[in-house]
Amino acid sequence: MTPEDERDLDDLLLLLKETRGFDFTGYKRNTLVRRLARRLEALKLNAYGEYRDYLELHPEEYTRLFDSLLINVTSFFRDAAAWQRLRESVLPALVEHKDTGRPIRVWSAGCATGEEAYTIAMVLAEELGVDAFRERVKIYGTDLDEKALHLARTGVYSERALGEVPLDLRETYFEPVDNGFTFRRDLRRQLIFGRNDLTRDAPISRVDLLVVRNTLMYFNTEMQVNIVRRFHFALADSGFLFMGKAEMLLNHSDRFEPVDLRMRLFRKVRPVGHSPRATWSAVGSASDLAARLPALASVALASGPVAQLVLDLPGDLALANSRAEALFNLGPRDVGRPFQDLEVSYRPVELRSVIEQACRELRTVELREVGWRRPGQPEDSVFDVSVVPLLASGDLAGISIHFNDVTRYRRLRDELEEANRQLEQAYEELQSLNEELETTNEELQSTNEELETTNEELQSTNEELETMNEELQSTNDELQQINDALAARTIELDEVNRFVSSVVRSLGDAVVVLDDRLRVIAWSPGAEELWGVRAGEAVGANLSALDIGLPLDTLTPRLRAALADGAGPREKAEGLVLDAFNRRGRPVALSVQVSRLRAEDDDTRGLILVMNVRGDG
Repeated sequence: MTPEDERDLDDLLLLLKETRGFDFTGYKRNTLVRRLARRLEALKLNAYGEYRDYLELHPEEYTRLFDSLLINVTSFFRDAAAWQRLRESVLPALVEHKDTGRPIRVWSAGCATGEEAYTIAMVLAEELGVDAFRERVKIYGTDLDEKALHLARTGVYSERALGEVPLDLRETYFEPVDNGFTFRRDLRRQLIFGRNDLTRDAPISRVDLLVVRNTLMYFNTEMQVNIVRRFHFALADSGFLFMGKAEMLLNHSDRFEPVDLRMRLFRKVRPVGHSPRATWSAVGSASDLAARLPALASVALASGPVAQLVLDLPGDLALANSRAEALFNLGPRDVGRPFQDLEVSYRPVELRSVIEQACRELRTVELREVGWRRPGQPEDSVFDVSVVPLLASGDLAGISIHFNDVTRYRRLRDELEEANRQLEQAYEELQSLNEELETTNEELQSTNEELETTNEELQSTNEELETMNEELQSTNDELQQINDALAARTIELDEVNRFVSSVVRSLGDAVVVLDDRLRVIAWSPGAEELWGVRAGEAVGANLSALDIGLPLDTLTPRLRAALADGAGPREKAEGLVLDAFNRRGRPVALSVQVSRLRAEDDDTRGLILVMNVRGDG
């Protein structure tokens, strides 16, 4: 990331903190960048600054952002082996430690949608019995996500979510409802869910069991240390801490001791008092020993492994053992010389003031880890120097100076510290990698669940489409049947039309059918030939409006009368002969027969005019 991107990201996190109260500054940077990248990609945005502007314009995006950042991956009895170990080792010790009747307090930190809190409830109810559980146990589930807490408070889970719950526990502690299964109401009162920010809010106190599984791995190292310190404060003496498989307490051995390191079960370390310091007992004076065993004392001093010098009261060098002679290049000629004239008095360290202090206070003065690079040596030697006042009958008899070579121990200590530092760094890197791996795994699990949900939705949509396809196929079959029936009826209708046309042609030279308002309904080919008007022009028009050579002034009143009284002009029609003009304008004598067009109820619906040309018109 560029410095500009870093600044934009910091501004975005500050916006979330100031406007929504979510402080993500203690979360791992890589995780935040990865989760934010998903939202930017989904919205087709390129920079954090653009996303901040988008948040200010679309407040509903906050919900989708928090759903992405707060990865709520959990389940009942997650890591079943760890829960079994908890039931076998921790719960019996916890119950035994608590006197009968005393309350048992449990805190599920980062409980998400509540599955682990209800898991704790089930295992405690099995350990104590249902009645004792109701009377003694109080379980607090906390999380940062209010949406997840709402689901936890509801306590309703699908059959798929209960897949890891043993069948006997499911039947004992869950009741079926319309949309799944709900935790028993009489036991549900022992669980309290609320919002708690592990980075800022005060922890729940006097907790006997603290369950925080795969939650710390989202925070950076500094924030993890602060949260673990809060957890230590929250736990009662000898309380237990149950962590996720991706989390460790490598640097907190002073606060927690492992119960089962592989299963991430720990116990709070009780504070203990300091043991009293050991004191050296007094020994007999050197002068008495020298008086009794002068030869042995002389040999012991000379061959001692620690370089030793002895000064008399005037401050002259009285004795030097062989180790001191070799170390400081001393010889017999130096015995009896004033100590301040010798190089050893100020190298490797200034000793004259220290000798004065020991003489004045009559106590041993020690100088720790005095470094000195001797000529010809590749590296410094390290000494612990002790200036010891020698007392005879309570009076100062001289000064003994011991040079204890601790170079090897200092080197070993430095190597050990470096090894521990490298080991701690390696552990932290391993822990960080393990946490990132677990975070990625949970992200993948979350993505997999999203894909499964999408797949189920697509499957449901596919089933709906398949159902619609079958319905359309059925409708198509019905339409095909109707089409076949219509085709058959069309054939029948064509045959009927041909028959009717044949009948019409057989009735006379021209046939015209009128409705009750004297509008043309049918116009035969003979009428077209006789009057020169096509059927398309005539059908629908009133007979009186047609420009044909028929004496309509004479014919129309008769037609109206036939419609009005229903009398039978049929008898008169044979004698109805009209003088008309055909389409060529030639006069023709026309015999017109008028018949009523009857419906099934025998009502008159119109008239049928059959016209025949008489003679050679």
